[in-house]
Amino acid sequence: MENHILKIENLSAYFGKNRILKDINLRISREKVTAVMGPSGCGKTTLIRCINRMHELVPEAKVSGKIFLYEENIYDLHPIILRRKIGMVFQKPNPFPTMSIYDNVIAGYKLNGIKISRSEQDKIVEESLKKAALWEEVKDGLYRTGTFLSGGQQQRLCIARALAMNPEIILLDEPTSALDPKATQRIEELIVELKKTVTIILVTHNIAQAARVSDFTAFLYLGELVEYGHTEKLFTVPEDKRTEEYLTGKFG
Repeated sequence: MENHILKIENLSAYFGKNRILKDINLRISREKVTAVMGPSGCGKTTLIRCINRMHELVPEAKVSGKIFLYEENIYDLHPIILRRKIGMVFQKPNPFPTMSIYDNVIAGYKLNGIKISRSEQDKIVEESLKKAALWEEVKDGLYRTGTFLSGGQQQRLCIARALAMNPEIILLDEPTSALDPKATQRIEELIVELKKTVTIILVTHNIAQAARVSDFTAFLYLGELVEYGHTEKLFTVPEDKRTEEYLTGKFG
């Protein structure tokens, strides 16, 4: 049986007349880490913003093609429902500055008007922070704002916030690019741990990071999907010369 959670078919994305993605076809495996890499401006972020329908929030942005979550076309789902199934963590940690750590974790419920009991909230907060490997560090300060945390802790708080909605997929858009090496290592360890229960799509320009944490890698160049496959194979015997040139640092 095919174990694909996400199927992308002939996806093109535009800003005005400018075509950013060109007929992308991709199948994402469930409970694996798929890295999306390529030089700046190749369409990596646009691709994942299409997957949770954030791309269409931008004026003059449009898409063609289809994306299926299991068998359901995501364009048939209400965007709020979709974003509960497909969470996103951005490049720069962005906890809500006026909210406590506790409220940050359950923000998705409050913002979407989903009412849950206090005991349920407590359970979700603790479980999500544990999954994000942050509970032990913050459990005695849950009602302080998230802004006193270090950059790496703030990013793990954002991951906890995404996990709290119990998503099928988490999109990580260069989640460590603003972090120091030690914090980056913590996030990478967390990514490997999380794939036991959730599918992860990781945008990264860090080739070594893709090699360390991903099971599959997609290489984008100038809006096209040049190559896609098992990370180990793609890194050792790439089929396309452009992939090889990117991996050896000839451009990017």
